[in-house]
Amino acid sequence: MAQRRDAGENKRTRLLDELSSESRRYMASYALFNQAVADHLDLHPTDLQCLNLLSLEGAPVTTGRIAELTGLTTGSATRLVDRLERAGYVVRERDATDRRRVLVATVPEKAAELGRMWDRLSVGWHELFDGLDEGELALIIGHMRRTVEFSAAQVTRLRDGMLDTPEA
Repeated sequence: MAQRRDAGENKRTRLLDELSSESRRYMASYALFNQAVADHLDLHPTDLQCLNLLSLEGAPVTTGRIAELTGLTTGSATRLVDRLERAGYVVRERDATDRRRVLVATVPEKAAELGRMWDRLSVGWHELFDGLDEGELALIIGHMRRTVEFSAAQVTRLRDGMLDTPEA
């Protein structure tokens, strides 16, 4: 019985090690893909991901919200918005309900242009999942959500200098 448990634990350890390696490959692959897309659009990779996050927000947001979404300081988020504005991807507009607030909105024509590019790049995406049932797809979605939350927490740790402590 103990041997079976040890074999099970060893298999789990091997699988977790393999998952770690494949996750690193996946993240590197995505970072390189993101860089290539950003280069194609003459944008910084962080600017491209900010546009991605803005499209998921569905409505204009403050620069403070952009800082929250990206993990940047408000000063860095302001510079990011400046770059996107110069490139024609976003505009700043006064909030209709609170004229003191400035909102950042995507430019519809540029958003449509980005959408068409993503459509061309995503040909074949759904086919990657053809052999999976709904439960397996839900498992992947859950993993991705947990990974997003974990990554956000790690970004906070890095920015707060928490990795410099002995217990980290």
